[in-house]
Amino acid sequence: MTSTDTTGSTEPAPPRKHLNPIRWAFPIVVVTLLASLLGVMYLDYVVDPEKNLHDFPIALVNQDVGDDIGGKHVNFGDQVSDGLRKAVPADQIDLRVLGINEAQLQMQSARVYGTIIIPSDFSKRLGILGVGSVLPGDISKPVLTLQTNPRTGAFATAVVQKFGDQALTQVNAQVGQQLTDQVKAQLTPPPGAPPTELTAATRLVLAQPLNIVIDQFRPLPGGSGEGLTAFFYSLLLLLVGMVGAMIIHQLIDSALGFLPTEWGPWYVHYPRARISRLETLLIKWSAVAVMALAVSGALEGIGAALGMPIDKPLLLFLYGVLVIVAVGFTCTSMLAAVGTSGLIINLIIFIILGLPSSGGTIPIEATPKYFGWLAKFEPMHQVFLGTRSILYFFGDGQAGLTRGIWMSVLGLAIGVVGGLVITRFYDRKGLERKPAESDPGGSGKHAKPAEA
Repeated sequence: MTSTDTTGSTEPAPPRKHLNPIRWAFPIVVVTLLASLLGVMYLDYVVDPEKNLHDFPIALVNQDVGDDIGGKHVNFGDQVSDGLRKAVPADQIDLRVLGINEAQLQMQSARVYGTIIIPSDFSKRLGILGVGSVLPGDISKPVLTLQTNPRTGAFATAVVQKFGDQALTQVNAQVGQQLTDQVKAQLTPPPGAPPTELTAATRLVLAQPLNIVIDQFRPLPGGSGEGLTAFFYSLLLLLVGMVGAMIIHQLIDSALGFLPTEWGPWYVHYPRARISRLETLLIKWSAVAVMALAVSGALEGIGAALGMPIDKPLLLFLYGVLVIVAVGFTCTSMLAAVGTSGLIINLIIFIILGLPSSGGTIPIEATPKYFGWLAKFEPMHQVFLGTRSILYFFGDGQAGLTRGIWMSVLGLAIGVVGGLVITRFYDRKGLERKPAESDPGGSGKHAKPAEA
């Protein structure tokens, strides 16, 4: 088979190339491995949060001052507190005995997910209940309050409520048994007198003497998606930084002639520009920076238009710019360093490992422990902490904003330094971005393939 040029001369047509079976199978193997890693991370993250529960922080506040009952001073609050600390599984719940002010500070900065409050008149009201159970008059049950922290997320709130239902129900029964025995002892008749029996209604009241109240600490405003808007906003920032960097990388390389440009049936491959790797990277970073300003403003405007409460719009905008720039610069540096395989590395770092270790839907304390290790450095967790602090905790640094900012700055520094060093090194070594093809002299030697 021959081909004919415009001058009429003929030359043998190049033989048809067949795809090497190994090259054909390689993409399938890569995708299968990535899918398997994705399956392990995401399913292990969500399959059994209760089994994975560990170090879940809940505050215990005992304000009870005690009371004199039957001629001696008693403090039922201390007994309840001691009983809770012994009954709670220490490997699952981190029960912190705190004062009321410290407990509220830790609730305000998302350092605890809930608080059990024993009031100052707890012993006094229990004593009144014991006396009132056999004497006429109006009485009320002593109160135990379980405060949830809805700004830490719906799942964390559900765990707190389930813990309260189990632990406080047990406490209620124990206090009831103790109070019933005390009342029976007080009603013990003198020798020879007929016994005094408790009525069924009295026994019923004494068996469950506590009024357990579940209260929300600083409820979320409307439009907060039950505490999920912070997670999805963080996800948007990270996706824009990563996907945007990849799109910018692809389009600029096409414009510079390093990659073909295809739009449907149209195919264009511009002449390769004479530009260094470092200069190419700087152009891409400039595009990422402009994109960060535009997209951060657009996302905030969309959120506001949809009714999402934003108390600190300027802070959210600036933080969004920082996150997108940090992620985008790092992704483009990775692509400049290792070429096409940088797409896979970025996917693993920012998506496959990042989302399950973010703590945005299920708290880190309810996931396998290795997710806690990942959360120390994975970008998604840091982005989520900062965004949640801005949206739900008024930009409190201790609620995660300080960590989010500094970790983003650290990631940006790593991306910038790594990108500058590696591209400068490639340029100094003369590793140009050009195809591997035969040399013009026809000696049969092939040019050394350069890194993409």
